[in-house]
Amino acid sequence: MGNTVLIVDDSKLARIVVAKALDALQPDWVRVEASSAEEALEVISQQKIDLAILDYNMPGKDGLALAEDMRARFPQMPIAVATANIQDEIIARARAADAAFIAKPVTQDSLRGFVSGAALRLRAAQ
Repeated sequence: MGNTVLIVDDSKLARIVVAKALDALQPDWVRVEASSAEEALEVISQQKIDLAILDYNMPGKDGLALAEDMRARFPQMPIAVATANIQDEIIARARAADAAFIAKPVTQDSLRGFVSGAALRLRAAQ
């Protein structure tokens, strides 16, 4: 069985786009979706998640704050923050949270580096 990926975005269309790109790269990975940080935290409290791709702009808690919360609970989990808001401050905060930065719109090519690195990290941890 493949790894389980949590895709968090308040836009259903954006989740579909990420899922489609991910499916092309890792068709055996299981996808779980959440539409907010609160829903994502509920999901990770109920099931094992191996890696996460988080939207930055969401109502309530943003993706960087969620990444920081998740990093505290799961120090080894590969996490990426995706946003069209390409500012140095956001990229720096993502790096500080040990999260990859993916520019939106997410494509198969923009996701490839994160997915490849995450696959290697998860394989090495087994």
